[in-house]
Amino acid sequence: MRRISRITVAGAATASLALALSACGGTSTESSSEGSKGGDKGLAIAYDVGGKGDQSFNDAAYAGLEKAKKDFGYTTADVEPTDGETDADKEQRLASLAKQGYNPVIGVGYAYAAAVKGAAEKFPNTTFGIVDDSTVEAKNVADLVFSEEEASYLAGVAAAKSTKTNTVGFVGGVDIPLIHKFQAGFEQGVKDTNPKAKVLTQYLTQTAEEGGFSSPDKGKSAAEGQIEKKADVVYAAAGLSGQGVIEAAAANKVWAIGVDSDQYNQEALAKYKDSILTSAMKDVAKAVYNLAKSVEDGKPETGIVRGDLKSGEVSLSNSNPKFADDAELQEALKTAKEKIVSGEIKVKTS
Repeated sequence: MRRISRITVAGAATASLALALSACGGTSTESSSEGSKGGDKGLAIAYDVGGKGDQSFNDAAYAGLEKAKKDFGYTTADVEPTDGETDADKEQRLASLAKQGYNPVIGVGYAYAAAVKGAAEKFPNTTFGIVDDSTVEAKNVADLVFSEEEASYLAGVAAAKSTKTNTVGFVGGVDIPLIHKFQAGFEQGVKDTNPKAKVLTQYLTQTAEEGGFSSPDKGKSAAEGQIEKKADVVYAAAGLSGQGVIEAAAANKVWAIGVDSDQYNQEALAKYKDSILTSAMKDVAKAVYNLAKSVEDGKPETGIVRGDLKSGEVSLSNSNPKFADDAELQEALKTAKEKIVSGEIKVKTS
């Protein structure tokens, strides 16, 4: 354990604001031993593009942080990204958190790879985590990754069983290998279930800096274009941009499939919930929480930590009653899941 007894420290929100400001100035060249100070400080996360409130990926990480804060009774911190920031800016943010005594420190998103590597070298006594990247190899780093293609395959099965036009859509936020996994699994699930179905695909941007994960207007426009071409189920893997996809689906009375979090239950999307068939979820909250717990228990996770269908860390949500009560669809999904877990179905990643 971090310590035998702990006084719960209040004011985490104030700490978060102070961190957001302090992380923007100066450089961190302090001794690595400083990363082990501040015994009452625990989990800190630095958000990816879109930030807190994306109803998706970042909000899932925040849910993990909140659970750790509640269970372990320590101070936490969550820090927003800034526009046009560099890898050096990200590294400085993580180093600032480590210097202040937060442990573990997690970069939420693949864009933190270089930053996590750099900060981990400077603070070897702090455990770092990175979500959605498996390239950082260090003794004090946990690469928190998921088999998104498996949940996306099930989303493809759901889309293929739900379409009436034999046309479905996929909207990817940014044209990168991570999002290719979502597309590949989805297309395979659709085709294996209904070979006559057509999948329309569009990526919003080539880079995250262009707003592919943070522009609901771009998502809405892309979905409207696919709906005009008769798509009646649209799956978005686009972070905050997915909100626009869901809005377009609701306006046109077709189905949307959400991503990362159970978007049917997201308060900000409540007025669109009846158009959200299901969501292809990955349990970022659990991964974030588990890393915090491993540090709390004195046995920090390191290396590649993967969540998949077998572990239950990727899945489809069952919140929409119309989806959950469709016996034929649920049976098809159960069969597909069993075949993926057994290895009978090999889901593509590209």
